[in-house]
Amino acid sequence: MLTPQTLPQWLLHNATHRPDEVAQRHKRNGIWQEFSWADVRDEVRALALGLRARGVQRSQTVVLMSENRPELYWAEWAAQAIGAKVVALYPDATEAEVDYVLKDAQAVCVFAEDQEQVDKVLPLMSRHAGMHTVVWWESGGLWSYRHEGLFGWDDFKAPARPIAAEDALWFEQVIHQGQSQEIALLLYTSGTTGEPKGVITTHASLLHNAELIGRTLQLPQGCEYLSYIPLSWATEQWVGVTLGLIRPMRVSFAERPDQIQEAIRELACEMVFFGPRQWESLAARVHARMLDAPPWRQRLVDWGLHIGRLARSEQMDTARRPWWVRLLLPLADALVLRPLRDQLGLLRARIVFTGGAAVAPDIFRLFAAMGVMLRNVYGCSEFGLITVHQGEQANPETIGHLALLPSAWGEPMQWRLAPTGGLELRGGTGFAGYWGKPEKSAEKMNGEWFQTGDAVGQGPTETELIYYDRVEHMSRLKGGHTFSKQFIEVRLRFSPYIREVMVVGDPSRESVTALVNIDGDVFGRWAELQGVSFTTFTDLSQRPEILTQVACEIAQVNRTLPEAARITHFVNLPKELDADEGELTRTRKLKRDFIEQRYGGLIEAMYANQAKTAIEIPIRYQDGRSGMLRADVAVGRIPQLSLQEN
Repeated sequence: MLTPQTLPQWLLHNATHRPDEVAQRHKRNGIWQEFSWADVRDEVRALALGLRARGVQRSQTVVLMSENRPELYWAEWAAQAIGAKVVALYPDATEAEVDYVLKDAQAVCVFAEDQEQVDKVLPLMSRHAGMHTVVWWESGGLWSYRHEGLFGWDDFKAPARPIAAEDALWFEQVIHQGQSQEIALLLYTSGTTGEPKGVITTHASLLHNAELIGRTLQLPQGCEYLSYIPLSWATEQWVGVTLGLIRPMRVSFAERPDQIQEAIRELACEMVFFGPRQWESLAARVHARMLDAPPWRQRLVDWGLHIGRLARSEQMDTARRPWWVRLLLPLADALVLRPLRDQLGLLRARIVFTGGAAVAPDIFRLFAAMGVMLRNVYGCSEFGLITVHQGEQANPETIGHLALLPSAWGEPMQWRLAPTGGLELRGGTGFAGYWGKPEKSAEKMNGEWFQTGDAVGQGPTETELIYYDRVEHMSRLKGGHTFSKQFIEVRLRFSPYIREVMVVGDPSRESVTALVNIDGDVFGRWAELQGVSFTTFTDLSQRPEILTQVACEIAQVNRTLPEAARITHFVNLPKELDADEGELTRTRKLKRDFIEQRYGGLIEAMYANQAKTAIEIPIRYQDGRSGMLRADVAVGRIPQLSLQEN
């Protein structure tokens, strides 16, 4: 039997060979609703017939706007079944961001979850001549909407009721016409350095990278997995969408985004994939709970985590563990570690990984101490999977071993380091280019080598890599000292008190400084326990006690850095960084140039060694209104004694 070559072909394969097996689950109104592979096929077929009825053609573009749920997957597979390509947008994308993608990708149809998403799209239809269809599936607030191109979920599927024999035959025939080299997706970059670019992603690329992840992580068939990361991320397309088909897995969906941890705990998921910010948030949550615990419980948890760290030292750092740790580990697990895993929903988690950005090594060590072996998956949308922590060990100082395996869809990857320290690759399924941007595509190539733009170094073994930063973000100070901003930032974010941070320093500066976003929730609890009164986030961020605590957190990280790279001054930003205001990408990456420009007055105040400075910032409220935030911002200094310690 021939191996399926596209995602819809794999769907048909599963519906034929395991029709009654549970493929997906979705919690609705507090009850888990199950969908077999036959159910999923029927839903996808109905949507494909609806797309045909609306005149959607092969190689046209369909856009998805929704939180993760079964309908999102079905819509993607339906579009791909008829040969169309898909763009998945972040559900919190602004109207301007949606407008850009609709134009750039030449979209003809949008699947929108609810009124919030529909309201972004309808005003744009008149601007884009090719856009003719919007489909929603959550009806709240949409009963009175009237537009010739707007369809409810059931109305859109009407051409499939009842299903005719010739329609079922057409569905299978059009799927079998698909080829592995056809475009399945356009994955838009985060736009940190300019306008987002649509990465051309073929079915072969999805299948090749999913197969590599499955093999390197030794993923079992039928694994329980909760889909949470947006489908805009390449990794979720490789894992939830594609691995869910080819392994296959049971892919589930929470009722609401704020119920992710509860759903993971209920399902006892064996595989868990969170982005770095989610793992940092979980670590901060553990710390915040300990703030409320009595002293004896805090000491017990500290003891349990200490035993856990010693027990897993061989897996993390190859250090030999003391013989007596083996005796104490079962007690520590029963009293501390197992309850911690249970509270976080990680009791049955066996394959636990992260990707998308650098993660502080201490995050890896914390979860390893709990008995959760966190692994890193590193890759890029343009080329695919690059490294994975494989086997029994996961060195937290590296991003894993190179994934050099072939698959039925791609050849083994080759790699090299450029003179700039940048990582270059070839092989795999290659780089197919940016949609409609041949010049930008050409800029990414160095002959036949793809330039990732990431500065890396070789780890303890030949196939392990250490990630430093983007090549363009490797920084040099006035005195000639070089340092990595991201290297410092990820270590600062391990602090439960720091939600986000941007390090500043360039050839015109003699020292390194930092813009800090405090974690308002954690510091709010801390302030209550310390008897520190405050009114707003702005007020809390500028309290002297808060500044002192942040200075201590920075001083701790400073002790691990070369003297020239140590932070000398910092400010606590008076507001949280916000993607809607252009300060972060939708993946919560810093838009450095914009932030440096917006908070330029604070940066100059730090380098002028001022004690305080006033700032005015334009802000946008959640209801769409605009305003100005005015605040006096204190400049924090790191104690000189801490700077001298090693």
